[in-house]
Amino acid sequence: MEEKILEAMKRAEKPLRSGEIAEMIGEEGNTVSKAIARLKKEGKITSPKRCYYAPADV
Repeated sequence: MEEKILEAMKRAEKPLRSGEIAEMIGEEGNTVSKAIARLKKEGKITSPKRCYYAPADV
């Protein structure tokens, strides 16, 4: 799940909302939100503005 989220973010080349990511990868919003929380805690993604997420290495 986390890899799919990171790939979607990299393809978009801009910060995305969790709902947009869920739509892109065909997963439930709640599942994506939980995975985003884990990725953020691990430092793999950042939140450049409220409710938007982007890969940390971009």
